Amino acid sequence: MNRKYYGKVIFELSKPGRTGYYLNSNGCDAHIPELPDTLLRQTPLHLPEIDEPTVVRHYTNMSANNFGVDSGFYPLGSCTMKYNPKINDELCSLPGFTGLHPMQPADTVQGALKAYNDLQAMLSEIGGMAEFTLNPYAGAHGELTGLMVIRAYHRSRGDLARTKVIVPDSAHGTNPASAAVAGLKVVEVKSLPDGTVDVEALRALLDETVAAVMMTNPNTVGLFEYSIPEIAEMVHAAGALMYYDGANLNPLLGIARPGDMGFDVMHINLHKTFSTPHGGGGPGSGPVGVRAGLEEFLPNPVVVIKTPDDDDYFALDYEVEKRPGSLGRISSWLGNFAVELRALSYILSLGKDGLAMAGSLATLNANYVKESLRDLYKVAIDRVCKHEFVFDGLLDKSTGVTTLDVAKRLLDHGYHAPTIYFPLLFHESLMIEPTETESKETLDEFISVMREIAREASETPDVVKGAPHDCPVGRPDDTAAALNPIVSFHEL
Repeated sequence: MNRKYYGKVIFELSKPGRTGYYLNSNGCDAHIPELPDTLLRQTPLHLPEIDEPTVVRHYTNMSANNFGVDSGFYPLGSCTMKYNPKINDELCSLPGFTGLHPMQPADTVQGALKAYNDLQAMLSEIGGMAEFTLNPYAGAHGELTGLMVIRAYHRSRGDLARTKVIVPDSAHGTNPASAAVAGLKVVEVKSLPDGTVDVEALRALLDETVAAVMMTNPNTVGLFEYSIPEIAEMVHAAGALMYYDGANLNPLLGIARPGDMGFDVMHINLHKTFSTPHGGGGPGSGPVGVRAGLEEFLPNPVVVIKTPDDDDYFALDYEVEKRPGSLGRISSWLGNFAVELRALSYILSLGKDGLAMAGSLATLNANYVKESLRDLYKVAIDRVCKHEFVFDGLLDKSTGVTTLDVAKRLLDHGYHAPTIYFPLLFHESLMIEPTETESKETLDEFISVMREIAREASETPDVVKGAPHDCPVGRPDDTAAALNPIVSFHEL
């Protein structure tokens, strides 16, 4: 790293009068119209004045500060900071795909429409659902769409009293948020000490006002919910529907299907499970699947086979009349096309056996890390986990070293920190998901560092409490930064 640029912002390299361009006026007869005064700024922009080599070197060096799965281990896989095969990026970037326009006639985009149709069918098989829509742009958008389907279903039956959604206390934060945006009231159900939903507490909440129960399996603690069949039976008996949050689908691939467990509606985070790099907040995709009998409520448009006699001709169907209960449009076109192409490529590359292997390896890797560290870190719930698990901080609490301290110290060792202080069920939550693609050597190195941090916490706790020591930014006041953010260099 060039120390000249290390930790600096572009404004600090600015020199008055310096530019990075030169416009040759010789032979230039282009007419540039005068802008009206109403469109002109009244105050200077205060842009940095930089020459081109300095700009290039600054941002090239700054990029080296950006941590990603191509540069190191990122044990935060469930938000999909995990390695994804590059071939899927290459395939979705083919000119035949990137050169398309959504307004082209169906005759000219048959390949794209077939890709949509094939992916819908594959996701239906993977999820155990009757049909999928690819229209939602992200996981939370999928949740909202799925809940709108559930509301449409109840309204079609004249069951207007069902305005509540039951959500476990360990749920992803988007679950209650999506329910609220859908106009539904959120009712929380507590978890048992073993991390699973309290079935009896749930039973007491079920009545004629409940529209759905939202669940994730394996749940947010990384544990399989064995009571799902019993829960589904009593939820259905109460007239409500079961919603599956697909954020934790990874370990179930090829092993179990939400539809077979009794879920009626589900979404899948394609960017989490099916090969789209998602660091930095995007792009995403949240297809929604439904069981048989709910297809008519899915949004339009849908990809259809034009006529029964011509299986190879696909078209977009916008006709609401064919689906009188449809939500209509919930997005532009059919979601994020490139994300869906990556997912299709990933599924076709791995096949049924490969998907099952990915799910099994995710589970194996998580349990290997957990068991290798249980003598130094407190296992929150002592059960075989699935793709992720939670430590409740260090086993030795007398050192005063917190989960935040451990996470900060990992940065000094070249690892991005895992998820911390979530789920909220435990005071010092440290959630680790090693993902299915990491080698035993990588996991062993991470385990060794975690053991070293535990040793430091015992022998030299101030070293851990003061971490990180080798990063551009040390220990900012997170609360002050959130309450009084400095969003401009000129505020400094």
